[in-house]
Amino acid sequence: MREINVDTIKENIARMCIEANHYLDEDLKECMASHLAAEPSEVARNILESIGKNIEIAEEGIFPLCQDTGMACVFMEIGQDVHITGGSLEDAINEGVRQGYTEGYLRKSIVRDPLDRVNTGDNTPAYIHYDIVPGDQVKITVAPKGFGSENMSRIKMFPPSAGEEGVKDFVVETAKLAGANPCPPIVLGVGIGGTFDKAALMAKKALLKPLDKPNESPYYDEMEQELLERINSLGIGPQGFGGRTTALAVNIITAPTHIAGLPVAVNVNCHVSRHKTVVL
Repeated sequence: MREINVDTIKENIARMCIEANHYLDEDLKECMASHLAAEPSEVARNILESIGKNIEIAEEGIFPLCQDTGMACVFMEIGQDVHITGGSLEDAINEGVRQGYTEGYLRKSIVRDPLDRVNTGDNTPAYIHYDIVPGDQVKITVAPKGFGSENMSRIKMFPPSAGEEGVKDFVVETAKLAGANPCPPIVLGVGIGGTFDKAALMAKKALLKPLDKPNESPYYDEMEQELLERINSLGIGPQGFGGRTTALAVNIITAPTHIAGLPVAVNVNCHVSRHKTVVL
């Protein structure tokens, strides 16, 4: 049995909260560069170049990528042979978020209750999801999620008769309804199957997938590419000013479901699709 102290987890989460808000992964920057090279609209190219400049400025470590530094979404994959020591794991995660957002001078955006709207002042509590996996390691992913894009997300409980075309039309419709609101070019995470809550979780986890790797399933890889093409044909473009670059990627995750159901969730992310991961 391997032991990991909560202080180690807290320190890593604090660091990742800051880093995720300043540095994008190379796969996303390369994806954006490839779309810039293929973009026929001069206005759209200018906007994509401005986005690239914003990324460079953020990497200087003073200003974050976006003024909405997001709700801290923390995904924990905990090996079943790990013993967490030194206190409460949940408290350590929230303390890491508190320290990261305070020391990094990141905007505090969390309210204690959805209706009384009183700000907690330190961006806690975080959204936390735990998975127990084989092994003796802990994998932590911190994904700050802005709500300009989160608010454009949708879920629908289809009957099975909706089929593939119903699913694809729903994804494209979601991007069309979102328009310029989520600061395109967007990244779409799609969850298909499971239950109502499982579909939404898969859609959010799909946003964490590398953009430079094809879907493990050839069937869904083809669907992702078709959806990306259809969405980029909508003409919304970067920041809603037209062009071919409305979306950078569509990532799909699926799960078994009930014979009577076809749940579909679409989690929308803006072009700063932020996340950092560490394995302890």
